[in-house]
Amino acid sequence: MAASIERVGREMVQLEELLKEINYLALDGTSSIGGVIQMVTSDSREVHDGTLFVAVRGYCLDGHQFIQNAVERGAVAVICEEFPPDTDSSCLYIKVSDARKALAEVARIFYGRASDRLQIIGVTGTNGKTTTAKLIMAMLNANGISTGYIGTNLCRIAEREIPLDRTTPEAHGLHALFSQMLEAGCRAVVMEVSSHALVLQRVYGIRFHAALFTNLTREHLDFHQTMQEYASAKQKLFGQLSPEGFAVINIDDPYAIQMAAGLAHDKIYCCTLQQGVHSIIACGRRFMADILQSTIDSSTVDLHFPDSRMTMRVSLPGVFNVMNVLEAAAIGTGMGLTPEEICHSLSAVSSVDGRMERIVDGRKGWSAFVDYAHTPDALFKVLEALRGLKPDGSRLIVVFGCGGNRDRTKRSEMGRIASLLADEVIITSDNPRHEEPEVILDEIEQGITGGHYTRISDRAEAIRRAVLMLKQGDVLLVAGKGHEKYQEIAGQKHFFSDQELIKTYMQESASGYPEKESLCK
Repeated sequence: MAASIERVGREMVQLEELLKEINYLALDGTSSIGGVIQMVTSDSREVHDGTLFVAVRGYCLDGHQFIQNAVERGAVAVICEEFPPDTDSSCLYIKVSDARKALAEVARIFYGRASDRLQIIGVTGTNGKTTTAKLIMAMLNANGISTGYIGTNLCRIAEREIPLDRTTPEAHGLHALFSQMLEAGCRAVVMEVSSHALVLQRVYGIRFHAALFTNLTREHLDFHQTMQEYASAKQKLFGQLSPEGFAVINIDDPYAIQMAAGLAHDKIYCCTLQQGVHSIIACGRRFMADILQSTIDSSTVDLHFPDSRMTMRVSLPGVFNVMNVLEAAAIGTGMGLTPEEICHSLSAVSSVDGRMERIVDGRKGWSAFVDYAHTPDALFKVLEALRGLKPDGSRLIVVFGCGGNRDRTKRSEMGRIASLLADEVIITSDNPRHEEPEVILDEIEQGITGGHYTRISDRAEAIRRAVLMLKQGDVLLVAGKGHEKYQEIAGQKHFFSDQELIKTYMQESASGYPEKESLCK
């Protein structure tokens, strides 16, 4: 959790109030149940006097190991799944069957049930979550529905941006953000909901006004083990719809049937780009798009609403962005906007940071894009889109890598896809984390066919080499990091921006390039 999330709620809440909807066992001989709580957290480093500390079992660490530290720092109550061997009579120890669910429930109450008073739109899937969520936020704000955003590394409340450490914060951080949004006048919030968050109960107890499924492709199998487990995690979101809520589902994806299972047909808004295809999912409302014209900058489409049709410009390149806009349009319809309001506001969105973001230099006569594509499917879709839109006779050049300490099975497949679709491939480092970069490149290289590739583990040098290769009409894609402004190596994050490096190398004269160290640290 980023330290910049303010832990603001009501100044004091009775512990008894926080626990009234939880089944628990209090340890005899410790403090009474009648105390007041000034803060709720699962991070012992945040604890101060008056804190309720919840010991959750994490992916790497077990919060039970930090109970004593929390008590020494001023915790007046501890929620845990096992009582510690050593206790302090000044602290109340509360045993529950699931500490993560308890954390979510006490955080919701502590922050004044702010989540119950917001229309919360959850966006889940492998690819397209950030673009679609930000399209929805822009559309709703443009039409007078004040909307906050929680997603990949960022929370946005009006003009204020708060950095986040993960896509979906832990429950206490999440409800703190909801409280701040409500105080800032927000009526709605669109949030990316990761599969990890669903499995680890970070969004437990939230009733979503809308739930959106983008697609499901191979990702996070180091955590979920199988695609079926991954899909089951995503499906949990649709079980948390409020009674008046609705689901938006990309029915072109084979996992759409699983996402829609158990939902009443009038709750389902179906999105498709496939003309004339009858879905086996019973849809309450159907949304479709005809692509009339595509360029490297945008597409002109006919957007089919349930009862009308509108022609609009999608100011983002690629067929997949047409689907993202279509899904946002379905959300807008469910939120009560007219087709005219929806199309006018969505056509005004011309870029999303790190998602097919074009780095423009008209003098050079070539194009460069930065995209977050870090899965086989995402890389395929972006390369396929750019290959179909680049000028005849020009080349498509790609620079990409794979993250360390993540699913290794996708590396050779991404190498195969890059060599299949790009004319020149440079494989390089992404976020190596605690892995040896050259070993990661070895595994990517196993999938590459043909000889039109280069391996350069230094990402800055790889980008520099790619920019030097560009000629009239060529298209460059730098993939994998997108919006990220850092590179993680051996547990340390160093400043790194694909966008800034491309711009710098574009502008450099023949007199020489600046030292890479000054660009990347």
